[in-house]
Amino acid sequence: MDTRQGMSILLFLAAALMGFISFLSYRKRHLPVAKTMILMMLAAAFYALGYAFEVLSRSLNEVKLSLQIEYLGIPFVTTLWLFLIIQFTGTATGYRRRLALLLFVIPIAVFFIHLTNGWHHLIYERYILNTEGSVPLYTTVKGPWYKVHTVYNYFVLLCGIVLFIPMYWRALPMVRKQIFLLLLGAIAPMLFNLFFWFGISVDLTPFGFAVSGIVYVWGIFRFNLLRLTPLALAKVFETIRDGVVLLDYENQIISYNSAAEKVLPELGLMKRYPVYAGDVLSASPELLERLRSESVADERFSYQRFNEQQNKYYSCSLSFIYDSGSIPVGKMLMFNDITELKENEVRLRENARQLFELNAFKDRMFTVVAHDIRDPIALLVSLTQLHGEELAAADIEQTELFQELKGQVQGTFHLVDNLLDWYRSQKGTVAYLPFSWNLQQVVRQAISLAGVKASMKQIRLIEHIDEKISVSADKEMLDLILRNLLSNAIKFTGLGGRIEIGAVLEGKLIVVTVRDNGAGIDEKTAEMLSLEEPFPKAAVTGGDSGDIRFGLALAREFIRIHGGSLWFESEPGVGTTFSFTLHSSIDGRDTLDNFGMEGETDESHSSG
Repeated sequence: MDTRQGMSILLFLAAALMGFISFLSYRKRHLPVAKTMILMMLAAAFYALGYAFEVLSRSLNEVKLSLQIEYLGIPFVTTLWLFLIIQFTGTATGYRRRLALLLFVIPIAVFFIHLTNGWHHLIYERYILNTEGSVPLYTTVKGPWYKVHTVYNYFVLLCGIVLFIPMYWRALPMVRKQIFLLLLGAIAPMLFNLFFWFGISVDLTPFGFAVSGIVYVWGIFRFNLLRLTPLALAKVFETIRDGVVLLDYENQIISYNSAAEKVLPELGLMKRYPVYAGDVLSASPELLERLRSESVADERFSYQRFNEQQNKYYSCSLSFIYDSGSIPVGKMLMFNDITELKENEVRLRENARQLFELNAFKDRMFTVVAHDIRDPIALLVSLTQLHGEELAAADIEQTELFQELKGQVQGTFHLVDNLLDWYRSQKGTVAYLPFSWNLQQVVRQAISLAGVKASMKQIRLIEHIDEKISVSADKEMLDLILRNLLSNAIKFTGLGGRIEIGAVLEGKLIVVTVRDNGAGIDEKTAEMLSLEEPFPKAAVTGGDSGDIRFGLALAREFIRIHGGSLWFESEPGVGTTFSFTLHSSIDGRDTLDNFGMEGETDESHSSG
């Protein structure tokens, strides 16, 4: 195998390698960088392929034809590389298309000038047969446009290096490797081209592209060259709302985003990076202490600073960066602005303080007012009862009117009494102290208290409760429950009516029923009891029935405190049955069946 054949085989392999890189780049063609890489590698492939044919040429015409193939790529390779760098670094984002047109003016001109070189000889003035060796077959005398293109190529290469240098110093380790590979891929062909200018007659530039191809393949498979460009990383870095400062293992700041500069304005005062953190953060000794700590554990801490004419509060995190293995290669300091949260917290605390004071004032006022109202009304109730008896005995005409007045006063008294009970329950001053009680005796006591009001309407109060049934309940709450259910039944039961109270044992629960044969409950009361709110607004509205609804709502809440439930069945003109559940005290231990109530021990008790 002679020299020409060996060189051509190497050139064909180089062209194939560049074609393979184009294929790899095509798989990532949705990335602008990958599209530019495809064009650049295809241009280099045409250069190597054409030069392979030139080496194998046997005549001047074959040499010229091979040069036409080479010039499908030669004018464009370096310019495409610069455009790749522009995309990588994010340069000229707003006017990149116009910049691309400007950059490719000379390469396109060189292509067409070479295509018509036979007319004007501006690229190659003449071809001289090489009588001293087999490669190349013809040497060329370069024209003025060849020299223009050469200068332009080196200028383009220099521009790309200038763009890369600042990004390299501020980039992450992974990105630095990508930048280095792109630089090496561009420098290799230029280094090989220098041999041609130093007197070697063979153009070794295509072999430099073969080196570039190997470098790019290695970069694609080893360092994800086409997966995430430095531009993409930079965009992610800059769009993070939190401030981020990157430091190396020597506590030198190597990069930061714009959000970090708002937190630490002194970052923008330094002209070049990396720079020692102590030189930048001298005004923040607490941050320096954290950075200089020998601990390798990630940590979170708070940071406060006066910025933009106000105190700023930040939640900071210091994390360690690992390249490979367990040895950290750098640190990442992040600032999360929590100023608004802090201000809201201060406002909430102030609002809470004011609400506490208002609530305390309201509690005092409610207690004073409620008692100031309750005591006079209680006195009025007593006076109306006494005076009513006197009027009834004297058979005065206004007795009926006075009885109505007495009923209104008593209703108001019960409403105020229920209101106080509800208020104490909401405040938590009503303690739930369950004991075991004899249900029959508790019910009989409630009947005796309601008997006076029932007798006025000639209503019979009948109890059907087994004397052995005992319940676990709070006595005061149970009295209130029974009192309100009986008051409701008496209100809706007509003259000569009948109210029955019964209880049955169902497992561990006792179901207590209060049944009347009255007119049934009104729609507003039924609607109120069907709601799930703990204390609906309907309980305190509704005219004459407001006190009844309030009492039923309060009874339901106290039943819930006992772990039971309240329900009802009502039919207009037939009557209403209220039912509720309580927990039984089956063994009867600790039963308090003697609480000052003198009275009946019959199985069935009737009043009225």
